[in-house]
Amino acid sequence: MDRADASGAALLGEGGLLTQVTRAVLERALDVEMTDHLGYEKHDPAGRGSGNSRNGTSPKTVLTDAGAVTLAVPRDRHGTFEPQLVPKHARRLAGFNEQVLSLYARGMSVRDIRSHLAGMYGVEVSPDLISKVTDAVTDELDAWQNRPLDAIWPITYIDALWVKIRSGSAASRPVYLAVGVDGDGCKDVLGLWAGDEGEGATTWMTVLSELRNRGVGDVCIVACDGLKGLPDAVTATWPKATVQTCVIHLIRASLRFASKQHHAKLVTELKAIYTAPTEQAAEQALADFAAGELGQRYPAILRTWEVGFILPVLSRSWCSLAA
Repeated sequence: MDRADASGAALLGEGGLLTQVTRAVLERALDVEMTDHLGYEKHDPAGRGSGNSRNGTSPKTVLTDAGAVTLAVPRDRHGTFEPQLVPKHARRLAGFNEQVLSLYARGMSVRDIRSHLAGMYGVEVSPDLISKVTDAVTDELDAWQNRPLDAIWPITYIDALWVKIRSGSAASRPVYLAVGVDGDGCKDVLGLWAGDEGEGATTWMTVLSELRNRGVGDVCIVACDGLKGLPDAVTATWPKATVQTCVIHLIRASLRFASKQHHAKLVTELKAIYTAPTEQAAEQALADFAAGELGQRYPAILRTWEVGFILPVLSRSWCSLAA
């Protein structure tokens, strides 16, 4: 998630991924709390003549680790509803976002979700209420993970993030991440998939096939790292896609060949290549680097950019991660 944040993906603030996820989980849980309080589902005829009923919602803004989140808190006509997840007068939910992200990690069992929800409430609540909230949140998770996707995406970023995942004992595992940029320039997380061991092109093939089965018929540009076999997996899924090696990965690979005392100067000279306004200007910047002191000193860096930096027709597609 830190890498996604660094890339410019909207995680925080109004409309951000994390804000939307937090709002969805909180509002779904509050609706279930109201159902438990009244004793009947929304629109259920059993509620007629019960003496109490739903009475719309009230807006409430709470502060989380990701910033302010505005919620629609349900009301009842008697004014006796006391939310437990977001208590009355509570304005801050410290540590809540970490729990929400854990809920959205793929592969969690119902038991895991129930345990996380119990931690979110922080108070003793009935097992029946936890089970009802768990069922509602699980539906929300499944709907997000399996939602249909647009047929065409101009740019898609794919990468594996290494995170600590507890399954008995905590261990680092790859989480495969796909972020798409639609025709309006908006980023959308297409999916997250937890892997077992090291990152591999075979698993990426499974991930890309799932995206295709969910409706992604074509991608113009796929930005990725230099993992062996990954470009083949991309072209096997979308034959007309252009595979663009991620600029950030190229820079990191380049710095491995150089002494630390030259890193700052290298980053400056390499920036002239990937920020060039045209393909011809980028080729000239690469030639200037090759003729310069650092290009002569580190020929391996020059080969890395000659092989890994594929110049697409549109200069804007040069992996906005480098902006």
